[in-house]
Amino acid sequence: MSSGAPRGNGQEIRLSRGASLSDFADKINANPGSLVQEMFNLGEMVTATQSCSDDTLLLLGEHLGFEVHIVSPEDEDRALLAQFNIDLDAEVDEDRLVSRPPVVTVMGHVDHGKTKLLDAIRKTNVVAGEAGGITQHIGAYQVSYTHEGVDRAITFLDTPGHEAFTAMRARGAQVTDIVILVVAADDGVMPQTVEALNHAKAAEVPIVVAVNKVDKPNANPEKVRQQLTDYGLLAEEYGGETMFVNVAAKPGIGIDDLLEAVLLTADASLELTAPVDGPAQGAVVESHLDKGRGAVATVLVQKGTLRAGDSIVAGGAHGRVRAMLDENGNQVAEALPARPVLVLGLTSVPGAGDTFLAAEDDRTVRQIAEQRQARRRAASFANSRTRATLETLMEQLKEGEKTSLTLVIKGDSSGSVEALEDALFKIEIPDEIQLKVIHRGVGAITESDVNLASASSDATATIIGFNVRASNKVKEMADRSNVEIRYYSVIYQAIEEIEAALKGLLKPEYEEVEQGTAEIREVFRSSKIGLIAGCLVRTGLIRRNAKARILRDGVVVAENVTISSLRRFKDDATEVREGFECGLTMSGFGTPQVGDVIETFEMREKPRA
Repeated sequence: MSSGAPRGNGQEIRLSRGASLSDFADKINANPGSLVQEMFNLGEMVTATQSCSDDTLLLLGEHLGFEVHIVSPEDEDRALLAQFNIDLDAEVDEDRLVSRPPVVTVMGHVDHGKTKLLDAIRKTNVVAGEAGGITQHIGAYQVSYTHEGVDRAITFLDTPGHEAFTAMRARGAQVTDIVILVVAADDGVMPQTVEALNHAKAAEVPIVVAVNKVDKPNANPEKVRQQLTDYGLLAEEYGGETMFVNVAAKPGIGIDDLLEAVLLTADASLELTAPVDGPAQGAVVESHLDKGRGAVATVLVQKGTLRAGDSIVAGGAHGRVRAMLDENGNQVAEALPARPVLVLGLTSVPGAGDTFLAAEDDRTVRQIAEQRQARRRAASFANSRTRATLETLMEQLKEGEKTSLTLVIKGDSSGSVEALEDALFKIEIPDEIQLKVIHRGVGAITESDVNLASASSDATATIIGFNVRASNKVKEMADRSNVEIRYYSVIYQAIEEIEAALKGLLKPEYEEVEQGTAEIREVFRSSKIGLIAGCLVRTGLIRRNAKARILRDGVVVAENVTISSLRRFKDDATEVREGFECGLTMSGFGTPQVGDVIETFEMREKPRA
């Protein structure tokens, strides 16, 4: 009580994630120094301006009698936008709503033909430029199809097939209306098929199943229908509600039927409408740093109309739309709801899945972006700091004994970097080693990345380049700084090599392997050599210079003994096998007796699982 901090009687206060003690003090009209003293009394050392973790803020609130509510990032964002009179959840008048195209996400197991199916739909070849036949980015495309005499558009999101892209795939399902689940007729339901199905169910969206590769000789579409009934997808022909369509992407069989099924599902299950007037809102599907054009982002408009020249903010990035391109690289003047476009003109690269919105002027979007960036920095700083308590001091000392692999990850797009980082942290590694990512970013490997890697506090960090390269100047700098740069274009190759590197950091484990035992039958005294043990080799073999222990009546009487010399009759021997007699001398043990058992062994490195 001596610190003078006011006490609350269950009074509620709202704090943002990563708030400091100064922010807390402002809310309760207290001196920040008094809260520093309170935290010290609670056994924690926190400065007034340091970002605090949620636990620290809740602990202090409970101690002072305040009911602290940590505001979620979403609520915080709403409050931030409310300052600029922007309400993302505002009700839209019925007369402003117009019908919009469905947004379809294509999901399924790796190699089941998702990209080839989109390929057939778009009549373009995307697979040819992909490493390992795996889609490395989320792409968004719009196609036209004539349904019942009316020309209608359908927007497709192509999510990567490897299971490491789970986070991106889940984000793909957040903006989607319908999921096409691709299952190969010759392969059936696989682990990633189930994973994709779970994401679609979590998003509560209708599912259309495309049974692909029906032209293969060993194709069994009926088996796929039966397998999926176990996961709650019952085909229409069996009396269920899910539409199953047999397709073969390569020859182009059943593509029209699939598009028909998508539009029928959209019309039957969904009421797809959105306002076309007003400022645009939507989601960032993918983003990357282009060498010639700077930060570019593929955005999906969900409300309103996005026009060239609009001021937009996406996550912590902002800018003015210099130009918009469609999936064919053609410039478009405006984008209506459910229209994906590539936007040029952002100051930095937003994250995949960030929301974007158009505002009245550059000043508004800049202020929103800056406040979001500051909030994210505070939250990440709070999460990265551990509470400095006396109890954790010994743990931190032990932590210093751990071996760590420190990484800087650079990629060609934010989705790739996030997915790779997510996959790396899922690698199962023992407690004595740890993986640290000190920086992640989009774009080519730069000199500042090399400086950061070489200045890492733990050890020199390794730079991972995913579909990006370093210039010759940066390579020379890395060589001078002894910084290793590794390049990858396929995500699972990066995961395998980093997993191998982590296991390589483990200290070798040794196990004792018994070589042989010998019984001392006689002890001879030599004026030159000392005591010589005459032995019979009972099991295995006895080798010269081998490690040994001596047992007397089953009790170990000497450890760390070495067989210093070994003879068969008068000849020196390297080893003597089971059933033969020998004479030997030992260093580290000077009193052999008749009946003692010599047990020899070697320490062999144990392969890790």
